[in-house]
Amino acid sequence: MLLSPFVRHHVRTFVARVRQEDLRFLGELIDPGKVTPVINRTYPLAEAPAAIRRLAEGRVRGKVVITM
Repeated sequence: MLLSPFVRHHVRTFVARVRQEDLRFLGELIDPGKVTPVINRTYPLAEAPAAIRRLAEGRVRGKVVITM
């Protein structure tokens, strides 16, 4: 909000409301496999810095997963 007078973009905050019925509906889609996440690559925890660098470079299409 402090930047709004100095830049053309208006900065606003957004907080999503998590509703039980929405989560239940998503669960109904995920369970039979109708909705699946797109995973770009998985990284072991030791390679987390490399995963973050790749995200920062904008070279990721899909989710990056850190395994433990």
